[in-house]
Amino acid sequence: MVNGIKYYIVVFFASFGICAFAQQEARNVRLGNKQYRDSSYVDAEVEYRKALEQNPKSFEGLYNLGNALFKQEKYDEALEQYKAAASVAGDDKGRLSAVNHNIGNSLCAKQQYAEAVEAYKASLKQNPKDNETRYNLAYAQEMCKQQQQQQNQQNQQNQQQQQDKKDQQQQNDNQQNQQDKQDQQQQQQQQQDQQMSKENAERILQALEEDEKEAQEKAQKAQYKGTRNAEKDW
Repeated sequence: MVNGIKYYIVVFFASFGICAFAQQEARNVRLGNKQYRDSSYVDAEVEYRKALEQNPKSFEGLYNLGNALFKQEKYDEALEQYKAAASVAGDDKGRLSAVNHNIGNSLCAKQQYAEAVEAYKASLKQNPKDNETRYNLAYAQEMCKQQQQQQNQQNQQNQQQQQDKKDQQQQNDNQQNQQDKQDQQQQQQQQQDQQMSKENAERILQALEEDEKEAQEKAQKAQYKGTRNAEKDW
């Protein structure tokens, strides 16, 4: 697990020349910081948003609002605020290091480890001695490696499933073709059997007719012979 987000301490110096908007912004940020320290992150969010109404480009307002949103696990919204804070951080290495560290944490929370690695690297570029960020970078790199391995395994499983499905379909097609062939052969055999049965019936009928004809001829011959014998007796 990554180390916590960086909380940026902001000190506002009192001045007679400070404008009313800046005073109100400072007051809201201080109230937000108090709510944040008390773990009242929703109330802290409200105060930071009020500060941003006074100064939409306030780094402190944007950055700390991102922190309050992060604590509420609103990681997408937190990222938006961190990126906005980075855009107004200028060349301040401390600010850039802190905001990129927290961007990395938000990306880790979203399991976007490859992007988190780049964010931590950007943070270390501004502050190479930050051990907390170095630890988080190592964690993100390890999780990125595991994520890639899992993705590779998933891809292999998907490919194997597709191949198994293809093989099963081929087997089903072969079985269907074999069944169709057997059905066709059986149908042809039945047709041949029916043809043979018809031919056999015709042969039997013809044989019966011939037997009957032969019997009739024998009967006629016998009758004719009997008639001739009777004539001799006369």
